[in-house]
Amino acid sequence: MQLRPFTGAYLTDPAVVWRELLNAPEDVHFADDLGLWLISRHEHVHRALADAGTFGNALTLAPIYEMCPEARSVVMRLDVPPTTAAADSPVHARTRRALRATFANTGPRVADQYGPIVHRRVAELVDRIADRRAGVVDLVSEFAALLPLLVVVDILGVPERDVPRIRRWADGQIALIWGQPEPAEQVRLAQALLDFWHYCQALVSQRLREGATGDDFVSRALRHRGGDDAVLSAAEAASLAFNLLVAGHETTAGLLAHALDRALSEPGRWARIGAEPAGVPAFVEEVLRFGPAIDGWLRVTRRPVTIGGVLIPPGARCLVLIGAANRDPAAFADPDRFDPSRSGNRGHLSFGYGPHFCIGAALARLEARVALVRLAEAMPQLRLAARHRSRFKPNVAFRAHRTLPVVQPRSSQRA
Repeated sequence: MQLRPFTGAYLTDPAVVWRELLNAPEDVHFADDLGLWLISRHEHVHRALADAGTFGNALTLAPIYEMCPEARSVVMRLDVPPTTAAADSPVHARTRRALRATFANTGPRVADQYGPIVHRRVAELVDRIADRRAGVVDLVSEFAALLPLLVVVDILGVPERDVPRIRRWADGQIALIWGQPEPAEQVRLAQALLDFWHYCQALVSQRLREGATGDDFVSRALRHRGGDDAVLSAAEAASLAFNLLVAGHETTAGLLAHALDRALSEPGRWARIGAEPAGVPAFVEEVLRFGPAIDGWLRVTRRPVTIGGVLIPPGARCLVLIGAANRDPAAFADPDRFDPSRSGNRGHLSFGYGPHFCIGAALARLEARVALVRLAEAMPQLRLAARHRSRFKPNVAFRAHRTLPVVQPRSSQRA
């Protein structure tokens, strides 16, 4: 079969494709167009994410296509040590301990350490949009994609003036690895990725020269290592920053855009969010289930494995379809209906599962809740622009809106 993730229905409503996979008699499929095994049922995706001994991460950040020689030669100069997404144990277990010690990852810790940053950045962006006098505002470029990036650069202690190029670098990495760029674009994106890595190395070097005394994440990581490479090397600290500057905002940007789209697309829902903020956490969970920001993720089999009666050989790359698993009727009743009041939607796999469960899940949830409530309270009359239809960037993993144009009626704008 062919998945065709870069064209057709996958760019407007990938759930159509997921439904075909889930309705097929076979439990596992091989996508000839990608050279990837497709794992789509909830129980099987759950198993693949949980079993790191069978489903490894070494090729998670390797492009899904044959890169042109010029781009490949640039990428070969990237000496980024694996720490998070692309690491397996024992390296992953060690670096994740360092990450958990230095990056708040539970609800109370996140609210205490990062809550003030989130509230301040949300207020700034909401005020900026509310002060607009007329015209259409793109909530992707001016809010959803910007808020989590501003939050993560504050956490890492990165100068705000560097936000535009970090945003370009992060978008480029996602397009290079999980997209399908033309050869000339591959070369450009590969060089940008190398520049991004050098930037993270320079950031760590600067903190070391300053004695790593600050309260930012990089300084905390360097103090945690205590000069002992067996705990965490300086290069691994740079790798953690490198990963957080992408994963720390791209995924939350997708969540925010999906949440805003769902909130504004049904009459009355946007007003309820502003009037009944207590219901927002359940709404966010249903957004996560219904349309995850990462709806596919890569694994490679480390040994032969049988799933649903299908033998997958060792060394095979697998696309674990989180979006499809979240729509599996075996796990969720009436799965294609968006229902914020449904019970049991915490069973979704949008933050992964097992040893690689997303370290930023609590932060993403906090950002989404605060952003939705503040924006809905400030602009209760906000509405989607006429004739808007959701379209996503061509990508096999990240489900990112191209735009989300909204209009604020003049009567609700500030005087």
